[in-house]
Formats: sequence, structure tokens, C-alpha cells
Amino acid sequence: MRRPPLMIKALGAMLFIFILFLPATPMAADYPLSFTDSSGRKLTLEKVPERVVSLVPSITEILLRIGASDRVVGITHHSVLPPESSGKEVVGGFLSPDMERVAALNPDVIFHAGMHREALAGFMGRAVLIHLSAGSIAEGMERIRLIGRIFGKEEQAARIIAEEKRQLRVTAAKVATVPAERRLRVMRIMGRHSIMAPGDDSFQNEYIRAAGGIAPSFSRSGDMIRITLDEWRGFNPQIIYGCNDDRGLLQLLMRPGWREVDAVRNRKIIFFPCELTCRVATHPGYFVSWLAARIYEDEFHAQGNTVLSERVVQKRPLPLSLPYVLRAEMVESDIMDFRNRTLVITFRGPMKALSTLEGQRKGITTIGNHYFPPPSWGLGHRQGLDALRKKTLDVLGLAPRSTAMLFTGADMKNLAVVERSFKETRVVALVTAGVMSNSVRMSADTGGFYEPGRTEGDPGTVNILILTNRRLTPRAMTRAIVSATEAKTAALQDMDIRSSQSPLWNQATGTGTDNVIVVEGAGPTVDSSGGHTKMGELIARAVYQGVRRAVHLQNGLVAERSVFQRLRERGIRLDDACSRYLPGDDSATLCMEVERILLEPRYAGFVKALMSISDGYESGLVENTESVDLWADQIAAEIAGREVALKGPVAEGVPYVLGKGLEAVYAGALARLERTNTGTDGARR
Repeated sequence: MRRPPLMIKALGAMLFIFILFLPATPMAADYPLSFTDSSGRKLTLEKVPERVVSLVPSITEILLRIGASDRVVGITHHSVLPPESSGKEVVGGFLSPDMERVAALNPDVIFHAGMHREALAGFMGRAVLIHLSAGSIAEGMERIRLIGRIFGKEEQAARIIAEEKRQLRVTAAKVATVPAERRLRVMRIMGRHSIMAPGDDSFQNEYIRAAGGIAPSFSRSGDMIRITLDEWRGFNPQIIYGCNDDRGLLQLLMRPGWREVDAVRNRKIIFFPCELTCRVATHPGYFVSWLAARIYEDEFHAQGNTVLSERVVQKRPLPLSLPYVLRAEMVESDIMDFRNRTLVITFRGPMKALSTLEGQRKGITTIGNHYFPPPSWGLGHRQGLDALRKKTLDVLGLAPRSTAMLFTGADMKNLAVVERSFKETRVVALVTAGVMSNSVRMSADTGGFYEPGRTEGDPGTVNILILTNRRLTPRAMTRAIVSATEAKTAALQDMDIRSSQSPLWNQATGTGTDNVIVVEGAGPTVDSSGGHTKMGELIARAVYQGVRRAVHLQNGLVAERSVFQRLRERGIRLDDACSRYLPGDDSATLCMEVERILLEPRYAGFVKALMSISDGYESGLVENTESVDLWADQIAAEIAGREVALKGPVAEGVPYVLGKGLEAVYAGALARLERTNTGTDGARR
């Protein structure tokens, strides 16, 4: 009889972790509700809050994920996920929210950080001010539980906590099998102009330890501490990681002395989404499992090195009313100890399917779209698509010969299902999409792989399944891929999704790993599905809406997103631009003023308009910029209250037109500050 691999070896660690993370029974909230916040103040709420402003992105994430979105009226522009954040009033950034905008929302509760306390003094007696911070995973769990009680969402909060604890338990069991002598030294890097790291007491070092790494100890506490070269070389990290905003530190790591550590020499430098690395919110277990899988890739992805049985965990039906569809299901499974999700559609009989991943297939009775989570990505890259497909189909109990399957890193929870019809003809598009890591503009960006003879494909990022109540001929099936692709690109461009390789210059046309399955279908025959046909129109409309909806669900992006988000997508950081435009201690004040200006729709609209004009200018559709120059001068003068001279680019490598618009905002902001701080005779007040 085969013993489950490593189970006995990990049993002691498993028992300890299970006891440590036993789920708590949710408590019903009875009002009035009294509790003590993180500043030690005892607070009492008389009723469930109705108008909430959250100045803390981690709190915003919790509020929206537990289902309290309808109570939230204001957030900061640093909150993009979950998708419910779109459409919320933005009151500024985390570091410097605009209190006038907060007051205009008439909140009855304001969630804030310690740094906001002084600025919120005027709200005492007008709103309940709640400070909730978390310096550890356990404190983060308690924070979720408390917010669940406040808003009567105890069950939703308990489900989130239970899932994160489950992932922490599994990760602990897996890393428990790594011998002490093979544990790696891991360090989180931070900062802009120098290498910094979390203090010894930071939750970020707890993340490292929970992932099985050896965290540094510099005998200093705090959210961020400066690291000396001696400390850096003394710890000699073997793995370095940061959030995506820390990529600018790469050039600092190349300096003499700093590059002579194992992680830099071996190129073991990893970047993760900032919403995972920089906060304790609703995903600590998810992030720890991802971090552990990157630290111990060999151990995590070795055959037989699992602590959970590979099996289907649960199924739930998905409504899909087409005559030839027997059933559609969302299937959850454990594969290599990680929770996978699969859309599985089963037909009443075999039919043809055309797949951009697998080619023309006959005798297909099942199609699907399979999500394997980030900790599993290394498995797919190491084993190749064929091995990944075989393992997935084995666990799901599907026959390889009669199954056409796509693979994606976009969560199947964020599936968009869109139907379009005309008279008796119906088209259904089922779409998953993620566009924040590998989006490309074909014809402009570089392909990094050159492997003649390679046969396996790549997992898809924008995946589209197309079904119709008509029978498509081979010609119509093939042409449907063109119609779907054109619609996908139109959706990405209408949302201004940027190329990951060249975000300052180019909109994306896709992600480089997109795939489509077109099903033959059943019913009256259709022989054409091009742009001039009704079938082509229906396919395009369904795909277009599906892509937009899926991008929103996966990445929290909508076309109407804030100017702050769109600047970040182009790699432009306001604080970096402020430091360049006004070096020294006054740069923070300038940044606050720029942020306040861009909260005004008129000036946000100005910058957004120049984003579009900039793309047109770079592609040759706009040939003259004299009107842009004039507009920029007018905006700068309007902001400043007088004529001002623009003093040069605010960031390196920015296209001319967009750079001109940002110059206008920064020059106007600087002149406004100078005018505020001086008298009419120029004397400093």
C-alpha cells in the first residue's frame, strides 16, 4: 500500500499548525457595539455605519471583500482591488488625503492610520474615528473578524479567515519538510533612493518565516529601516523580493558591494503585486504560499512532494442554456497542494472544436478553462504544458482524447459570461482576463522566446470560449477567431490597457498568451462569421463586453478609473516626479499639492486628454503640438494664479505631449505653493 508522500514526516508540524490556526466561531454583533481600536481608544457604535470613508487600503480591501461595499462612500486612489473599489469617490492618497473631500462625503465612520490622527482632529464629534492596524498575521485576522462584526458580515469574514488559515496550514506542512540546512536567507527590499527593509517587528518578516525562509534581524524596529552595506553583506540574502513598485531598486543593487551577495549574483530577485506584499489584509495565506513556492521551487514542485490528496474538492453548476450542453460546472480541485478552479462544459454528444492552443479537434465532448494559481506557475514552466494538461485532466477525471482545455493564471472566480442574440441566433462568450503583468502590443514589443521546433503552447491570460446555437462550418469557426481577436483588442484599447513592455508609449493589443476555443455547435448551419455578418457581430459584441468585464473582475480596472491609476500603469510615480522636480525636503509638500490638483476633475481631465493625444502623436495621427503647448501654458497659469514658465520634464523618458501636461501641473503647483507662502512683495511669510 502506498503511503501518502511526506505525510508522516510532516505530521507533527501539521498538528501544531492546525491547533494554532483553529477557526474561531463567528459572533453575532449586538448594538451598541463597543471595542478598543489600535490606538487604545474604547469606542462605541450605536448602529451599523451607513457612510464610511476608508483612508487605509488594507481596511478598504477588507470592507469590500466582506460585502460592505454599499456602506463605503470614499477611498484613496491606492485602493484598486477588489473590483468593487471602482466607482467609489477618491479623496486623495494614503499619505495625504484631502480632508475637505472627506468632509463633503459626510461620513459617520472614518477608518484611518495613526499618521492621519492630527489631520482628522476636526472630525471629532462629527464621525467615529477608528484606527485599526495589524503588525502580524494574527492581528490581521482579528481585524477582519472585528470589521465583520461591525457590519453584520460575520459569516463572510469567517470564510475569508478560514481560507487564509487553510493556506497557511498547507504551506507550513510543506516547508516543514525542508531540512534546516537547506533553509534560505530571504529579504524584502524597499525604498526609492537607498536600500531599505522592514524592521525586525514587521509582519513582512513574519511572512518570510511563515514561508520557511530565514528573515534578517538588524536589531531595529519599524515599518522601514535603512540598511548599511555591512548589514547587507553580513546577511548575504539568497532570495530578494519586493513589490512591483520597487523595481527601480534594481539599478541600486548593481552598485559595487551591493551586487556581491548570493541573490544578486544568482539573479534570485522576485517582484510581487504591492497589494499582497505591503499590507496585512485578506490574502496573507495566499501570499505566503506564493512566496514559499518561489523560495523553494525544487521542493514544492518535485513529483510526490505533496501533503494533500490530489482530488476534486467541490462542484457547482453554472447556468448555460444551449441545447447541446449537458451541463456546465465550476470545479474546485487540489493539485500539488494548491486550490485550482476549472470551468468544465460537457456536451450531449461529440463535436468539433477549434483551439488556438491545441488546433483542430474532433470528437470533443468536454471543453474547459483551467486556472492554476501563482504558486503553481513554476510547475507549469518546469513540466511543460503537456505534463500540466495530463495531470489536470487526471485529477478532474476527464479523457484527454475528448477534452479541449485552455489554461490561465486569471482566477476562474472572475469569469465573465456574456450572451448576445439577434432573432433566433445566440452567442455566448465565456472570458477570463488578466492584463497587469504580460500585456503586449504586437508589432511594437519584443518576443523573448526563440525555440525552433517547440511544440507546446503557453497558458493563456485572456482566454475566450465561444459557443452558439448554430452549427458553424470549419470556415466559420476559423473566421470566428479573427472576429473575437479584433473585439478583444478593441476592448483593451477602449480601456487604455497599457503594454507591460512599453507602457509609456503603447496600448496593448493582447497579452501574448491569449487563447480561444470555438465550438462547432448545433442548429442551422452558418458558413461565415466575419465582420459584415450578423454572426460575426454577435461574437464581437459578446467578446468585447466579456473582456471588459473580466478585466474589471480580475484587475479592478474600468475605463473611468482615476488619473492616479492610469499614471501608475504608465510607470509614472508622483513622488518620484516630485523629487525630480523639486529636490529636497519640500518635495513632499509639492507632491501633496499635485495630488490635490489632480483630484479636481478639470485637471484630471486635462492629463487624461493628453494621454490620448500623446498616443496619437507618437503614432503619427497628430502632427503638430502647438495647441498642446498653448494649453499646457494656460493650465499652468490657471493653477498658479499667474503666468509661469515650465521648467522641464518631471520624469525621464516620458513622451513629449504627456510630459508637457505633467510639467504644467507641477509648475502650476509649485508656483501656487510659492504664492501661498509669500506676500505680494515676495517676502516669505
